[in-house]
Amino acid sequence: MTDFTPDVIVIGAGLAGMTAAHEAVLRGRRVLMLDQEGQQSLGGQAFWSLGGLFMIDTPEQRRLGIRDSAELAWSDWQGSAQFDRAEDANPRAWAERFVEFSAGGMRSWLHGLGMRWFPVVGWAERGGELAGGHGNSVPRFHITWGTGTGVVKPFAELMVKHARDGKLKMGFRHRVNALIVEGGAVKGVSGDVLEASTAARGQSTSRSVTGSFEYRAESVILTTGGIGGNHTTVRKHWPIDRLGQPPKTMVAGVPDYVDGRMHGIAAKAGAGLINEDRMWHYCEGLQNWDPIWPNHGIRVLPGPSSMWFDARGDRMEAPYLPGFDTLGTLKRILSAGEHSWFILTQKIIEKEFALSGSEQNADLTDGGWMDVLKARMGKGATPAVEAFKEKGADFIVERDFDTLVARMNALTPDAPLDADHLRRQIRARDLQINNPFCKDAQITAINGARSYKGDKLIRTAKPHAILDRANGPLIAVRLNIITRKSLGGIHTDTQARVLTPEGAVMPGLFAAGEVCGFGGGGYHGYNALEGTFLGGCLFSGRVAGQEA
Repeated sequence: MTDFTPDVIVIGAGLAGMTAAHEAVLRGRRVLMLDQEGQQSLGGQAFWSLGGLFMIDTPEQRRLGIRDSAELAWSDWQGSAQFDRAEDANPRAWAERFVEFSAGGMRSWLHGLGMRWFPVVGWAERGGELAGGHGNSVPRFHITWGTGTGVVKPFAELMVKHARDGKLKMGFRHRVNALIVEGGAVKGVSGDVLEASTAARGQSTSRSVTGSFEYRAESVILTTGGIGGNHTTVRKHWPIDRLGQPPKTMVAGVPDYVDGRMHGIAAKAGAGLINEDRMWHYCEGLQNWDPIWPNHGIRVLPGPSSMWFDARGDRMEAPYLPGFDTLGTLKRILSAGEHSWFILTQKIIEKEFALSGSEQNADLTDGGWMDVLKARMGKGATPAVEAFKEKGADFIVERDFDTLVARMNALTPDAPLDADHLRRQIRARDLQINNPFCKDAQITAINGARSYKGDKLIRTAKPHAILDRANGPLIAVRLNIITRKSLGGIHTDTQARVLTPEGAVMPGLFAAGEVCGFGGGGYHGYNALEGTFLGGCLFSGRVAGQEA
């Protein structure tokens, strides 16, 4: 690359990095993009996502009768974020700007790039407590046609175009080890060239070094992601006071290259890190029967009807219901063990089980409306869910309840369950299921979900008794904790400039995406509203590219 002198170096070729590079090129800046993985991994973690975006007052919402506004969304965000630290000033400012963007120019910008959305808006992370607390008051989760691949595609195509036009150079298998700092300002980067790799996207790659590099530029943008693939670092920062002890066993929701190396490199150069104890991990993780990366986990996206039990066999109380309060449920699970259980029926799994990830949703990723109708409303669950039911280590299917529980105990012999205790709890729930009156919070939630036409159409089973053999077979699913997102990281101001521990600007250094908590060093606060990870990469990447 001796013939190319960049104005801006972007470290990380994921969604935030591509967005930043594109915006910089639009300003006439020459951009060098570096990534330790190969060209086949362009797009990073976003490629594997479901492609959900948090957007406000959209045509998709209005067609479904959903009344939303920036004011309502900001109220939900503040109730979820619970900003309470002095260092939350910049994250809060980023959050407020993101909500305005989500209610303003976000959809039209992405629509102009070619993105389109599934017409049924998802209602994720519903909260389940007071109006001023955590959760989305209305459905806001817009699934992009093509899922994560559909979000990545327009930006990947732009990278190819900018490279062809001579405005961008992409240096794959370039691992940055240090930031070059002179006179208190960042002037460039140095690191290792790794041997070429033909490993498929997401698979582990070699770390054998074949050379070294040093590049200089006026500005450097860090977009290297979080720590979810490095469980040692996850446990190091685990908020024991809020969530309890970290599990000894977790599955990985991201590839192993999501290791958080850049946090330490940036800190060594003088960057400030904040809110490292804030993180977002899911409770509904499955061991992938067909893994791509080490310890590969897949998350269940459940509807509201599965009965959820802790490791002791006690039914979890509201708001710790499927789809309502991720971190509250995580704390509740860890108070009793390290895993939990869904007990459900074939009717429930057919209507309500979805799996997160582009590769688990072929109808939405590669198909169209007819494919979706066939997969979501035909006989059986989706092919991906049926494959997990047949081959997944965490699934048990039986006609007889006692046999089901015996097999559950064989799967977790160190945490045996009492069949009579489970049966009593399920029977008590079943007694109230077909009555218009009830005192069961989960049944109330099911009825509430079915009042939303989107949920009734494709996400919520008709209420029925779980122990009625006509609704079987019975299904038990062991759920593991699955690591996913960092909610804190490098501290930035509202111009995406990296700040020192004292709050001073580090000249020449910017950050975007998960490495800076999606903006400011943690714009989610303590809780995410979903669709805000991809959206945060897009928004913070855009700002960084416009400022660097």
